[in-house]
Amino acid sequence: MTDVATVDNVVIRFAGDSGDGMQLTGDRFTHDAAAAGNDFSTLPNFPAEIRAPVGTLAGVSSFQLQFAAHHVHTPGDRVDVLVAMNPAALKANIADLRSGGVLIVDNADFTARNLAKVGYTEDPLTDGSLDDFQVHSFDLSALAVGAVSELGLNRREALRTKNMFALGLLDWLYTRPEAVTMNFLERKFADRPPLLAANVAALKAGFAFGETSELFHHRYVVPPAPITAGTYRRVSGNLALAYGLLAGAAKAGLQLFLGAYPITPASDVLHHLARLKSSGVMTFQAEDEIAAVGAAVGASFAGQLGVTATSGPGMALKAETIGLAVMLELPLVVCDIQRAGPSTGMPTKTEQGDLTQALFGRPGEAPLPVIAAQSPADCFTAAYEAARIAIEFRTPVILLSDGFLANSSEPWQVPQLSDLPDISPNFATEPNRPDGGYWPYLRDERLARSWAIPGTPGLEHRVGGLEKADGSGGISYDPANHEAMVRLRQDKVERVVELVPDLTVDDPDGTAELLVLGWGSSYGPIQAAARQVREAGHAVAIAGLRHLNPLPANLGEVLRHYRKVIVPELNLGQLAMVLRARYLVDVTSYTKVTGLPLSQAELAADLISIIKEDLR
Repeated sequence: MTDVATVDNVVIRFAGDSGDGMQLTGDRFTHDAAAAGNDFSTLPNFPAEIRAPVGTLAGVSSFQLQFAAHHVHTPGDRVDVLVAMNPAALKANIADLRSGGVLIVDNADFTARNLAKVGYTEDPLTDGSLDDFQVHSFDLSALAVGAVSELGLNRREALRTKNMFALGLLDWLYTRPEAVTMNFLERKFADRPPLLAANVAALKAGFAFGETSELFHHRYVVPPAPITAGTYRRVSGNLALAYGLLAGAAKAGLQLFLGAYPITPASDVLHHLARLKSSGVMTFQAEDEIAAVGAAVGASFAGQLGVTATSGPGMALKAETIGLAVMLELPLVVCDIQRAGPSTGMPTKTEQGDLTQALFGRPGEAPLPVIAAQSPADCFTAAYEAARIAIEFRTPVILLSDGFLANSSEPWQVPQLSDLPDISPNFATEPNRPDGGYWPYLRDERLARSWAIPGTPGLEHRVGGLEKADGSGGISYDPANHEAMVRLRQDKVERVVELVPDLTVDDPDGTAELLVLGWGSSYGPIQAAARQVREAGHAVAIAGLRHLNPLPANLGEVLRHYRKVIVPELNLGQLAMVLRARYLVDVTSYTKVTGLPLSQAELAADLISIIKEDLR
């Protein structure tokens, strides 16, 4: 009888060809983990090509998840269990499997030709190179085909069930009930009974194989993670971002309008919002990036919350129109889901390379607030905050996410709309001049200009890209007026700091001399690395920036408090450069541009070295 052991956390990676269904397999196992009450974080990793060459390293698709009995911040580094569906998947991923880890291999495609295709000169399953691992090699494809042999499928259709066989096996290994995936399959294939029967048969066969094959000496249980009471759901970054925008518009009583042109990894924002038409959302798939942002600006002029979503290359195309929104002083949320660049770069890989573009990438003096989400669930909060600032300060706001946050997922406690901060569009409803006229560029105490819905009787006005006369909004080439307006727009953005909370530092006993400061998705690995550093007996302080312009009012004081400041980011040091220029503090860059999230173990080891060598 197989022993059942309890473990605190596990990292599993499913890897195969792009057509092997690894994303679906990982996604379903994540649902199983969620249903079991575990905390989790995921890392879908796939090529940009729709169908990369079969059996090649370029065509490998993988899905990694870490699930645990405690709170986790990342999908993990070292893999405990690797499921490799062919030689390419093994070759591409074996380096990340920890020593002693479980390796499950479908050996059906381990032919001399396929091995040579990925650079193997010997069969790794027999040459001893895998002796450090618990290797379970068997013809998984044949077992899956055999499980569905009585259902009338052709061989190609039968082979496509092998991912469900693998999922069933992992469900057995980690004592997950099959019911969660069974319910999913019944919904997915409700109108295709033969495919439903085949996938269910393969799932059950995989589970039964684990039970009867006697290949595995242990099964594992990961207990539920402690959570606060509430309603939870699994959410990806792009879905959370869409919900945050919707909540912001709803709280302000505005219609949400999204103008977008499809681009990886931002397209899902368009997909998610397009499904919310019944909630009053209007989406427009434009012919290009410029038309998309132009439509969003027009929607804001009409009194809606205008939003556009894109990635780095699209941001470059939208730059002139974002500058127009700065000049018009209209609410606009620009979602930049960053990817590895430049140019087309690596569309499905993550990076934080657009920070300086977001801060400065427009013609002329065109300041605007910049916000960055820190986790998939935090995309909701960041999007809501972006909508709030855009509406109340009459300004475009750039919301930075990235490819990792967009596609990764984690548990999300669903908030109540009534608990979110109020957002007031404060539309002008009557003339604001003693003579009964209306000046659109008269301002409130925050320097936000008056916002009147076109067609409001008595409030007729024009706006455009030419410089505005202060107050009246008429066209002006007056030198003194231009200088005054440039400084007014800058002052308005700086006053957003009124809504920016002071930076909170996690420094448990106040003895740390090293501060690790992150932004965006780098903060998750920083939190995980800090846990390892502290478990090793060292003090380290950490903090994460959500507001990148304006920066928190106490940031300079925080930076100067610590003997050494490290800024990890997925670029070549863009935030570190800004901090050095702004605060004249000798911030140290820690940079990676691999297209993957920061490695928490590597970062922890480097931080310990810094503490031992630089802060003795």
